Amino acid sequence: MIDIRGAIEDSIATKKQVIEFCLSDIQSSVELMIRAAKENKSIFWCGNGGSAADSQHMAAELMGGLRSHDRRPVKSIALTTDSSFITAWSNDTSYDDIFSRQLDALGEEGDLIVAISTSGNSINIFQALMLAKKKNINSIVLTGKTGGKIANAGDCVIKVPSDDTQRIQEAHLLIEHILCESVERAIME
Repeated sequence: MIDIRGAIEDSIATKKQVIEFCLSDIQSSVELMIRAAKENKSIFWCGNGGSAADSQHMAAELMGGLRSHDRRPVKSIALTTDSSFITAWSNDTSYDDIFSRQLDALGEEGDLIVAISTSGNSINIFQALMLAKKKNINSIVLTGKTGGKIANAGDCVIKVPSDDTQRIQEAHLLIEHILCESVERAIME
């Protein structure tokens, strides 16, 4: 059996590190996301595995409401949810550009993409960020301690100071909720 207390303490320690090292990057990301929402731009999300689940979760929070279901919906789309496109494109061409292909079709200048990769080395995330730059789509990157390939690929980069995938994912979820709650408050003012 794992040390339950130790796992919780590790999670708390990682989040304390986020407070120490990531606050200004989170604040910059909040401002970028609020601007996109206030300008009625689309906010896209992408990631693999657990980060794909986060993408779907956060797109739903912005579209439907986190704390308030009475506010206007925010245009938010998870690029991880079209299973027909993802499986067909991956089978027929490549998994490396499943997100950039969708972003190319749906994204417009001034939109925002939130790219999530704990390792920072997901090729399909990197490709989406490169396309975002080309199309003048703003970007927020959530990754781990080193940032991997995507360490310098976003307009705002939040690197959770950990090498432990689970702790990074837990911190990402907290940060993602902060982003969405900040947007919700801003559009209700």
